[in-house]
Amino acid sequence: MIRLATAADAEGILEIYAPYVRDTSFTFETEVPSVESFQERIQNTLKGWPWLVCELDGKVAGYAYATRHRERTAYQWSVESSIYIHDDYQRHGIGKALYQPLLEILKLQGIRNVYAVINLPNDKSVKFHEALGFKYFTTYEQVGYKLGKWKNVGWWRHILNEFSDEPDAPVAFSNVHLNQIVSLLKTGNDLLH
Repeated sequence: MIRLATAADAEGILEIYAPYVRDTSFTFETEVPSVESFQERIQNTLKGWPWLVCELDGKVAGYAYATRHRERTAYQWSVESSIYIHDDYQRHGIGKALYQPLLEILKLQGIRNVYAVINLPNDKSVKFHEALGFKYFTTYEQVGYKLGKWKNVGWWRHILNEFSDEPDAPVAFSNVHLNQIVSLLKTGNDLLH
């Protein structure tokens, strides 16, 4: 089922994330976070933006979340998204089931831009994001160094809302009505069945 993440999911989420930290450059994080620090990360994220998990057979099979794009107030209408799926559950439609409600919640919050920042090459992630409406717009060349190589990072953008004059500030995730969230999570759960 697709549901909101809780601090209790940190261990299951780290089981998915840790190999990406240790063995790939898909994340530029270089040390696996502790369970406690990840619990804090989840709780802090949920104040402003959604963090969703897919639980199958009592196990976290994947997760997706959004975070602040930049610190300055003028950037408040833009977020970055991330998604990770457990190796045992790849190609089961979990990514789409997580991202569809994530994007709808962000739209409801008043977010305009969602950015996917993809370490290149990563054809699977590129195809996934483009299938969901993300459009490529630039590459930061040799922007990070991990696992003995300089890495390029591509940026993809998904526009959620119109760019009106005098926009209202986005609504913090913690202030979105729970009934609206439950309804949007149902769309993700419907995709799993």
